[in-house]
Amino acid sequence: MSEKVPDTPLEVLVHLLTRAKEAAEASGAVPEEVTRPLQKALDIASGLDVYLETMSTQQSEPLAELYNKTVSHDWDQVHKEGKTKFRLPKECITGHVEGQTLKMLIHMSQAKRVLEIGMFTGYGALSMAEGLPEDGCLVACELEPYLKDFAQPIFDKSPHGRKITVRTGSAMDTLRELAAAGEQFDVVFIDADKDNYINYYNFILDNNLVTLRGVICVDNSLFKAKVYLKDTTDSNGLALRKFNQFVCDDPRVEQVIIPLRDGISVIRRVSAASECARTQSKITDDEVFRGVKGLPILHRLRLDGKVAYVTGAGQGIGRAFAHALGEAGAKVAVVDRDQDKAEAVAKELLLKGSNAVAITADISRSEDVQRMIDSIVSRWGSIDVACNNAGINMNSASEDTSLEEWDQTFNVNLRGTFMCCQAAGRVMLKRGYGKIINTASMASLIVPHPQKQLSYNTSKAGVVKLTQTLGAEWMDRGVRVNCISPGIVDTPLIHSESLRPLVQRWLSDIPAGRLAQVTDLQAAVVYLASDASDYMTGHNLVIEGGQSLW
Repeated sequence: MSEKVPDTPLEVLVHLLTRAKEAAEASGAVPEEVTRPLQKALDIASGLDVYLETMSTQQSEPLAELYNKTVSHDWDQVHKEGKTKFRLPKECITGHVEGQTLKMLIHMSQAKRVLEIGMFTGYGALSMAEGLPEDGCLVACELEPYLKDFAQPIFDKSPHGRKITVRTGSAMDTLRELAAAGEQFDVVFIDADKDNYINYYNFILDNNLVTLRGVICVDNSLFKAKVYLKDTTDSNGLALRKFNQFVCDDPRVEQVIIPLRDGISVIRRVSAASECARTQSKITDDEVFRGVKGLPILHRLRLDGKVAYVTGAGQGIGRAFAHALGEAGAKVAVVDRDQDKAEAVAKELLLKGSNAVAITADISRSEDVQRMIDSIVSRWGSIDVACNNAGINMNSASEDTSLEEWDQTFNVNLRGTFMCCQAAGRVMLKRGYGKIINTASMASLIVPHPQKQLSYNTSKAGVVKLTQTLGAEWMDRGVRVNCISPGIVDTPLIHSESLRPLVQRWLSDIPAGRLAQVTDLQAAVVYLASDASDYMTGHNLVIEGGQSLW
């Protein structure tokens, strides 16, 4: 087996140190004060790659199979047989640590669309695909059709391979087609012919192929250290030296070179405001252009550092609200009468990385409501978002509705919601900030049928009026109060034996043609909890698939 050719600055360094050590040993005249630090330097240099490999998350089975298939393949023979236009050295493979780095970058940037220019056998493509969400996609540009056929069987074995589309032929031709179609990507990874790096880079920026806050990653930007060694004559090294300097001098972007393996450059645009100032472009420089507080719209929906609670969060809509608020960055108190259910949902949030706590409370009891509020303030210092979702429903004909049913329904749905609003509101009013979100119902607008639910309908209409009154009264003191009115939501209760016969009747009344899913409501609660909804108060946000329109 032939000796491995050094392919990265670190491998070159190890190679040179090894030669120096061997020469020193052969000489026998080199003093120990030279050989000892020489050995230490060699230990450090030769141990780093091994340590990184060991400490990085291990590659998936499809990636391992693809790696082994690549390094064991006879690429020289493939080229001799005319199956590839160029001789492809197996050292070109991305490899374990770099693959995990790319995967992590995809996670960190929350990318959904990736463009790879230069695929080779697809190790980097599959690594990045593993970091993409289920609906993510990666377009790989590859000159050699042979490489698409080489990688596809392993892509097919991976659950992430379906995210990858390989387009063969000239990369510039593919880029022109993508630009003409108005395509944009969150991450663009360049790992192709080095002489064309500048052309690819300029085309990507000039044609907005990378999204507003996307990044361009460039592989091999240290190229065996030849980009910074003065005596470099290697054409690829000189091309990359020219590229790195070009990017460094480009006022449109900022970049950092990460000395991982053979170097990865990470490049992003400077802010639009900075670019406009530089080019003296005539624009309307206001919050629409810069973003409120300098934040883009999606960032304004973030709830990082906010403290929220959700009542009735042990199941159904409340559980979905708790997850949505946690995913948006809030600390979430999961409140429910059922301790086991509250703890189960809190555990779900903790497993996802959210900060959560379970609180057992019956919101129809004033002492429970106050204990809930006190517990949250004691733990987290304040309350920013109060999501009053808990409610009950009991069906009976109006003439048969008992006072007990009426009182029980109102005690939870309206009296309980009022007590939560008041207790949370007192905390918020002292701070001059807060978002209260009540769960009302489509039943506040129409009389759902054929079920008979007088007490429920009336109590939810009361929740809307409560919301409107508090919203008007507290708006100028920094507290916004809004409510969400869901339509009929698909929960296990809906499929119970007593209600199953009604489902088809309900579906005939819904223009959407289906029941609501709890996930249909999640974005609404995040919007109402965020600073993006600061000008909204007393509003009843109806999400019912159009049922109230008929």
